Amino acid sequence: MTRLRSIAAGAFLLAMSPHASWAACNISDAQLEEAVLENAELRAPQNRYLVHDLRALRDAAFLLWNYGLEEDCERLVGNIKELIAAPHMGSLGTNDEDEADQQLAAGEPQWHRLGQIKGTRGEPGEDALVSINDLDPGLLASEIIGAEVRTSDDMIVGEVRNVVIGTKDRWDYVIVASDGFFVAGKNSLVVPLRYLVIDQKRKSFFLRISNDQVKAVPLMPDQDYNWLADETWRATNDAIFQSLIPDVAENTAQPLPTEGSTE
Repeated sequence: MTRLRSIAAGAFLLAMSPHASWAACNISDAQLEEAVLENAELRAPQNRYLVHDLRALRDAAFLLWNYGLEEDCERLVGNIKELIAAPHMGSLGTNDEDEADQQLAAGEPQWHRLGQIKGTRGEPGEDALVSINDLDPGLLASEIIGAEVRTSDDMIVGEVRNVVIGTKDRWDYVIVASDGFFVAGKNSLVVPLRYLVIDQKRKSFFLRISNDQVKAVPLMPDQDYNWLADETWRATNDAIFQSLIPDVAENTAQPLPTEGSTE
């Protein structure tokens, strides 16, 4: 269960308690999900990020309510209603790139980059790492995005910012970035998911290569994911991991289905 769900469960129990002292901010008044269902403008492809942001704002309103900040929660619910009523407001923000960079910088995690923080692997009695392919049950997206990634010698690389689900070529990727927050920055690595292992508590992911070897991996060439259509770049990137960790490539390679196959 994620932290947000845990908070939600606790808040629900408090709300049901006769001693609960706050309920003035009614987040359901925003009717966000109803609006998404009924409003074609909100469902338009160009407004997907707006809907994502609105849901993030709703979650933030819930957290404000949970901490007893009712007035702030009500104010945020009002902002959500405004954006639902006029989706075009989502494009009215500042166009000042320097100011935007400054604001984003405030959300960057304050950690040392590329292997400068040593982890705790190697302690007596620790559990073995698990291959992604051997996990049972499998991973939720919420367990992947935001998780820290370390090298085989237990040096931090950064965090997972995004996941790319493979289609016809069956390659899944995680975007591992060591700067910025949630949005992949310029120093992102495109790592085939099969080359990760994870600790048994599902807290940290580990590359199967050392910190020195990470430096040989190219950075993601663009933040618009145009590289997904660049077969040459992807093949070069994948080949680097295959050369560094050939046994994984051999053990996980699967033939593509032939034309007309139902498998």
